[in-house]
Amino acid sequence: MTDVCEYVSPLAGPAEAPDPVRGAIATTGLVRRFGPVAAVDGIDLDVAAGEIYGFLGPNGAGKSTVLRVLCTLLRPSAGRAVVAGHDVVDEPQEVRFRIGVALQEAALDDRQSGRELLALQGRLYGLRSSEIRVRLGEVLDLVDIGPAIDRRIGTYSGGMKRRLDLAAALMHNPEVLFLDEPTTGLDPTSRESVWSEVRRLNSELGMTIFLTTQYLEEADELADRVGIISRGRLVAEGTPDALKRSIGLDVIVVEVHGDDPAAADTLRHLDAVDAVSSEGQTITIGTGDSSVAVSAVAVALSRSRLEVKSLIVRTPTLDDVFRQLTGARLDDAGTAP
Repeated sequence: MTDVCEYVSPLAGPAEAPDPVRGAIATTGLVRRFGPVAAVDGIDLDVAAGEIYGFLGPNGAGKSTVLRVLCTLLRPSAGRAVVAGHDVVDEPQEVRFRIGVALQEAALDDRQSGRELLALQGRLYGLRSSEIRVRLGEVLDLVDIGPAIDRRIGTYSGGMKRRLDLAAALMHNPEVLFLDEPTTGLDPTSRESVWSEVRRLNSELGMTIFLTTQYLEEADELADRVGIISRGRLVAEGTPDALKRSIGLDVIVVEVHGDDPAAADTLRHLDAVDAVSSEGQTITIGTGDSSVAVSAVAVALSRSRLEVKSLIVRTPTLDDVFRQLTGARLDDAGTAP
């Protein structure tokens, strides 16, 4: 793990008996304040061993703060968090033995080669030279760095640095892997490469992965379950498909011109309409039967003071779920530190 506050060798002695919890990660009433602001405001999580859990929210919603508490980089202001069976406040060293972390800003020395950095990581975790050689081979089989492993890190692209940081987080074979927005700023090819590596880690090693992201497609592609955070609070949780089905089988998106506050209320009372949200000049309608709802929506809007500029029907996205729950889009809804 390249981003911990202190080092204690994982070979220092046997761990105490783990705290009995249901999953690999569990929090109860988790709060983290910065002065008067609650960046995390009463989060309850239960992530099962072997699960990929996607923590989805806009910038500033509090997801990275939650991750830093779980990784022992921040102390909670209230509540409790247990990772791999150990309390993050009472047993931070035990937690650090069992987790790998790749944060948004990779702590890499540009003057080292990739191989030198991974070997150093192994030594920091108390691995012998023979063990480091074995782990290097295993990690490089999992994370594709190629011949660049023997080049200086300063010559790496952004995507290669992300993959190297992931490899460093895996050197001690952690039980739980934390990835903080691992593909932010990457091109589509590099992003797909990271996705493939995350899938391999989970499918081949059964590793529990906690993934924060602001990308809808990323959560949809990778996560077994998704938690959606807004302003420090968990507003929804479930499989991506279940969350999308919760607002209907289809979504009608209407772009309008004008102002009629009563129009959204009128649409909510239509028989075929399951949910309605309005943001600016856009009205989003969830429905289980778009063939019936489209005509009813069109008629209702024609009787309002709104001018309809466009109307389309599509399948729901996680952004639609977020919008229904919060009235805002994922890309502009964050306010917490």
